[in-house]
Amino acid sequence: MTSIQLPYGRGHLCFNLPEERLAGIIESRLDTYVPQGTPEELVARSMEEPIGTPRLEELAKGKENVVLLCSDHTRPVPSCAIVPQMLAAIRRGNPQAQITLLIATGCHRGTTPQELEEKFGPEIAAREKIVVHDCADDANMVHLGTLPSGGQLYINRLAAQADLLVAEGFIEPHFFAGFSGGRKSVLPGVASRQTVYANHCSAFIDDPHARAGILEGNPIHRDMVWAARKASLAFIVNAVIDSKKRAIASFAGDCEQAHLAGTRFLASLCQSPSIAADVVVTSNNGYPLDQNIYQAVKGMSTAEVACHEGGVIIMAAQCADGIGGDVFYETFRQNRDAAAIMEQILAVPQEETVADQWQSQVFARVLMKCKVIFVSDAPDEIVKDFHMIPAHSMEEALAMADRLLGREGTVTVIPEGISSILTPPEN
Repeated sequence: MTSIQLPYGRGHLCFNLPEERLAGIIESRLDTYVPQGTPEELVARSMEEPIGTPRLEELAKGKENVVLLCSDHTRPVPSCAIVPQMLAAIRRGNPQAQITLLIATGCHRGTTPQELEEKFGPEIAAREKIVVHDCADDANMVHLGTLPSGGQLYINRLAAQADLLVAEGFIEPHFFAGFSGGRKSVLPGVASRQTVYANHCSAFIDDPHARAGILEGNPIHRDMVWAARKASLAFIVNAVIDSKKRAIASFAGDCEQAHLAGTRFLASLCQSPSIAADVVVTSNNGYPLDQNIYQAVKGMSTAEVACHEGGVIIMAAQCADGIGGDVFYETFRQNRDAAAIMEQILAVPQEETVADQWQSQVFARVLMKCKVIFVSDAPDEIVKDFHMIPAHSMEEALAMADRLLGREGTVTVIPEGISSILTPPEN
């Protein structure tokens, strides 16, 4: 028997799998990489030798109104290692700088005071000026032009009017933007709802380049880079993290050049050939990434690459925060056919994109290929409304998968679905 451990909430789910059923285990090499210092040392070193820009201290000279874009509660950014050093560097450059920490929520719910304290620590949460972005606050948006896609770029007024705009963040594989981090702090981070919707339109999500690990030719990435440049995002500090959410590398400097260096480093540790199987078991990397069903689609999209047509995905995601998107939920609750959902979404013009459409589109694509058994704390009825099969343990889920297949199928395990980039099998 092979012992398997999956991240789940703040803990793990453990189960055993017969060796003869195991097609393979796909793991990133993030946890075996030996970082060249503590998280704080890695951040400091990257900021001392930024890629493509002067140091942050130099950029801050003479800049009175400085805005630091920070990731929200859904992202495990090691902010306690990054933000204090960015604040200190800005103040070394200009002790009189007025600094605002703008939480780049995109279209997510607002980050709570408790979550801000957990993210930054009590001192920064209490001392610094923190504003949570609201994508629906149209009166507080500024128009910056037309994206390459044709969508209109509106971003938060605080970011648009900053004398110096900088960002923290982290880099991980992203299921349609290629990678997180870098330019994403602006779009979708502090963009208006209509701008995010235009960027996440059905035609772009359907593009074969809009997949994890792909930047070249990715129309979503192209819009995001254009938006970051138009917003004058001048400096980023992006970390790469391991499974314990600790920084193992840091990249600072130009929002495109530093980010690209980070993605290359990450891909060297995360990219693996796919191992096809009847059943693919995965997770959404645990807290905070598995807080809701909406986010769990990301891990499923990785499993989709390895799962045989008509196979079964077993997704473990705690979902302590519930669904994650009301429109996302209603799309599946009101329509029992994933193929019909896909047909409807593909017919939606860019300018008519609606909330959560992109997540529904990717999820429908997964459901059209595989059945999904969902191990979570979510109510069974809600899981069923999403066209998934609820399970309450990994053992129960595996038994269900065998019944669905009519046999004991082969199993590929991807312990952390979000941290893996799979090279699709050749046709």
